[in-house]
Amino acid sequence: MEYKTLMCLICGWIYDEEQGLPQDGIPAGTKWEDVPLNWTCPECGARKDDFDMVPM
Repeated sequence: MEYKTLMCLICGWIYDEEQGLPQDGIPAGTKWEDVPLNWTCPECGARKDDFDMVPM
């Protein structure tokens, strides 16, 4: 399975689909499109719209 990595354009925080964010209720392997729309960056509170895919 191909996982993506996305970065917050405001603070630089990284979301890795393979790792998910279990402490926020997002299990490992959760695709970006399956992250809830009301989710916000844990570092700065930015919305999903403020993230962009980054090559790793």
